Amino acid sequence: MKIHRIASTGAALDFDAAIKRASAVADELIGENMLLSWYDRERDLESPAHVSECHEGCPIKGFWDYALNRGGALAVDFDDGRFVFCFRPLGEFVPPQ
Repeated sequence: MKIHRIASTGAALDFDAAIKRASAVADELIGENMLLSWYDRERDLESPAHVSECHEGCPIKGFWDYALNRGGALAVDFDDGRFVFCFRPLGEFVPPQ
């Protein structure tokens, strides 16, 4: 999975602002897409919920493994893991015009 890193450089960045920016980056880099998973380090929350329970003691976080095994192609990472959003392109699901 390609990682696109963004440093917020002290700007006020909360979860809502981060997900909007990550979605815009994903649209630009991989086109039409779907958000597969995310992680919010400050609140220690992830989606899908509880995916890390099976990864306790593992070096790979559950949200990351979940995305990798479902076609994740892009991770947008803010401030070295503060917020991470994993996307997959939808190109293969779009019917030809």
